Amino acid sequence: MKTQVYESAVLINASLEDDQIGNITNRIKETITSNGGEVQEIEDWGRKRLAYVVKKSKIGYYLIFRYNSSPDIVSKLERFFQLDESVLRYLTLKLSKDALEQIEQSKIQAAALQEEEKAATEPVVNEIKISEDKNEELNSEPEKI
Repeated sequence: MKTQVYESAVLINASLEDDQIGNITNRIKETITSNGGEVQEIEDWGRKRLAYVVKKSKIGYYLIFRYNSSPDIVSKLERFFQLDESVLRYLTLKLSKDALEQIEQSKIQAAALQEEEKAATEPVVNEIKISEDKNEELNSEPEKI
């Protein structure tokens, strides 16, 4: 059976403890791998305020799973999401080649932006050090000849 790349966005009840959310994450990974799938990436977006109340929750914990699998795993995974009371919402998409390329491009852009921000802060640190050195020279006593 041909494998496809899927992405599942899962909204978990944010009132759970971090270790409980970790357990749910591990069970989702285990469900994918035990059925012959391969997890490529997990994006942990953390706790976010929801636009509207979902199952009496104003805050949700977002996880995004990208994985290779056969189509039959998706139904098993969604069944797991339906049965788990801590999962508020979920959405599974089959990713096209264009979508995968866009994801890679956005990762490259994010890494480049992070490097720019890092480079922008380095000269400021060096300028402060230079000015401190000049102040020390000005405050030191003149040498006697």
